[in-house]
Amino acid sequence: MQINVEKNVGGIEGLCVITPAVHGDARGYFMETYNENDMREAGIDIKFVQDNQSASTKGVLRGLHRQLNFPQTKLVRAIVGSVYDVAVDLREGSETYGKWYGIELTAENKKQFLIPKGFAHGFLVLSDYAEFCYKCDDFFHPNDEAGIAYNDPTIGVEWPIPEGMELKLSDKDKAWKPLK
Repeated sequence: MQINVEKNVGGIEGLCVITPAVHGDARGYFMETYNENDMREAGIDIKFVQDNQSASTKGVLRGLHRQLNFPQTKLVRAIVGSVYDVAVDLREGSETYGKWYGIELTAENKKQFLIPKGFAHGFLVLSDYAEFCYKCDDFFHPNDEAGIAYNDPTIGVEWPIPEGMELKLSDKDKAWKPLK
């Protein structure tokens, strides 16, 4: 198997951090960013149907987003730069409802974050520039999109916002309300 999988990170069932095997030498490196057989062997059996990529500058905060009737499982990673990625459990009846977990994803650490259906998701760009990729197991339905405020005090995400960093949010992300 070419991956290492940490399951139920942060004590939240279903959240996984995946670290691929990286084969490097003086010329550079090679890694498999996704291998269905390795994922299945690790107990993760998901059919992805859409790949997305975004580019952002330092201080951009995207989220916290979710789909209401067509929730998506996402496998996310940074391919350039560094982001702080957050998932919030919004699964009805979950023992960890409202609990969040965050991880720094960088081009250097090559970690990937698997976020199951039923979570809100967002990220903050920590580097001057970042490119972020994610695989989804359902198509995006624009009329189904919802979100919660990134700074909702009842959730209490501890975003690593350095002194002097100016946050850049879309109008949509500024308008999301707290969970309650």
